[in-house]
Amino acid sequence: MTKFNFRPYRRRFKPPLQTNHGIWDVRDGIILRLVDNSNIGYGEIAPISWFGSETIEQALDFCQQLPAEISEETIFSIPDFLPACQFGFESAWEDINCSRDGQLYPSTQVLPQSALLPAGNAALSAWQSLWASGYSTFKWKIGVDSITEELAILDHLTQVLPVGIKLRLDANGGLSYDEANLWLYTCDNIMAMRAAVEIEFIEQPLAIEKFAEMQELSYYYATAIALDESVATLTQLEACYQQGWRGIFTIKPSIAGSPRRLRKFCQAYKIDAVFSSVFETIVGRNAVLKLAAELSINSRAGGFGVRHWLEEDEQTWLEQLW
Repeated sequence: MTKFNFRPYRRRFKPPLQTNHGIWDVRDGIILRLVDNSNIGYGEIAPISWFGSETIEQALDFCQQLPAEISEETIFSIPDFLPACQFGFESAWEDINCSRDGQLYPSTQVLPQSALLPAGNAALSAWQSLWASGYSTFKWKIGVDSITEELAILDHLTQVLPVGIKLRLDANGGLSYDEANLWLYTCDNIMAMRAAVEIEFIEQPLAIEKFAEMQELSYYYATAIALDESVATLTQLEACYQQGWRGIFTIKPSIAGSPRRLRKFCQAYKIDAVFSSVFETIVGRNAVLKLAAELSINSRAGGFGVRHWLEEDEQTWLEQLW
């Protein structure tokens, strides 16, 4: 049996994150700690209910009903409707079973990362400090303002970004079919005319239920499409693969479910994956980065350049939890 305890946390965005899903101003989550003799393992539950995971309330209820000592069987029998809990507990279990000298957040292999730009006109200036910090891939939220405004911003952005930059456009499922066509057509034209900037892909242009339409659009345009909300959990990921998706998968391991099963799936099918953050703390991020280092096969930048969106001093308050 392994001793178990947990601590909820709350962090504020600075400024609030604006997406097609709405305004996100607070990140709630749970830090887990497992203790087995002198070995300590940490994990994180960082749900996003509107993205496909359980709610923070469901995650807290699950943690609160557990005893002070839990077994391996308990950890590996968490149901699929609690994917963020699956990830958090299994990650803590993996952590306790590897050599790490009791560190709260051990060092992780450094991977190239994509930085998240703010929506709207703010992107036109925000990229500069991030580029100066070493980022060469950026993600920009679209489907937030009018398509006319955003296409004008895209035209300007692709003219001012330095040579060699990669740009990802994230619609969060917020486009209509006609709008998606226009975005893809425009991106194809921009890349044909301007060799300096690569538009790497448009992420989740249509809603989850429009899978067939996204698959159809992926055949028509040179600009790639990446699924995101459609593959939020491992169950959804497996379903989209079985339905024939062979394009890019954006995977958020912290809400996908069991890291053990995710590892097996990615290794078995060699999918083209981009691993991405859900604004978890360094505890969850290191577990995700470990997976990304193992499973990334196409050298795509990970979506973890988001720390500038949240309060910076996470190390101090994490250490004060216990």
